[in-house]
Amino acid sequence: MNKISQITRRDIFDILRIEDIWWAGKLDETEFLSRLYDLESMPSTDPRFSNAADDIWQHRFNNNDWEDSWIFSDERFNLLKCEDVFFLNFLCEMIHPVVRGHSHEVDKLHNIFNESLSDDGFEIVERTRISNKPVFSGRMKYTGKASIERKGNEIKIIFNAEYVSQQINLMESSIETSPYQAIGVAKELIETACKSIFKSRQEEYNKNWDLSKLMRETTKLLKITPDDISNEAKAAKSIRQILGSLSSVVQGIAEVRNEYGSGHGKDSGFKGLQPRHAKLAVGAASTLAIYLLETHEIRKDN
Repeated sequence: MNKISQITRRDIFDILRIEDIWWAGKLDETEFLSRLYDLESMPSTDPRFSNAADDIWQHRFNNNDWEDSWIFSDERFNLLKCEDVFFLNFLCEMIHPVVRGHSHEVDKLHNIFNESLSDDGFEIVERTRISNKPVFSGRMKYTGKASIERKGNEIKIIFNAEYVSQQINLMESSIETSPYQAIGVAKELIETACKSIFKSRQEEYNKNWDLSKLMRETTKLLKITPDDISNEAKAAKSIRQILGSLSSVVQGIAEVRNEYGSGHGKDSGFKGLQPRHAKLAVGAASTLAIYLLETHEIRKDN
């Protein structure tokens, strides 16, 4: 059942009409729609033509006898009743850099969409960037978002690398819509942190190491294994327990990813985990990555 109501969808369409905002941006209709749909495999409403692409050309370019907002009521695209993910994809495409180039137009539409979607518990967020312009994806708002995003921002600052920023954005935006993908990226984030530490210290790692082995070798490299905590250290026992649990966290994330994540093909009966499980994996991976990277920064000269 869709969670984005028809009321919300109609509100967005009405605002676009009132504000006279062209939904296809700087593209023509067929160019825009072809980025989302296979128009040549969709039916025509005109018996003279065999597919939607020819149908649209006839009535929008040749005769021009359809109104500009025809897309909002066309049952083939079914924007009022289609699945939430397809509706969100349509909105995100409207503010894609290829479709709309001016940042003030993108910002205006982004705000309109999020104000309307908010009551239904959805939002559109930046997922990555192309030529330093934002690319968006839609997702449900989730509990703990601020905490997870804060961790993500910390990691981005430490890494200062576009690839890691893309990992973080993808991981955060996938929690509600694609939990299995968020879990897969959570594992990759730990791998990236460990390998980056080895590279920064000009040390070699074995490409055949699994995640647990890579994690153990990283903690040895940083000298944060339980054996490196002296008995005289304050709360030594507690610190040992925490550090000793690192390998368990990593092993758990790796096992969840292998079973439910995005890294392996699934059979037709596959049923993924729920967003709350993805939040756990993402939160654990982010916390662990920050700990490793901050320790590396503190001890990189040792």
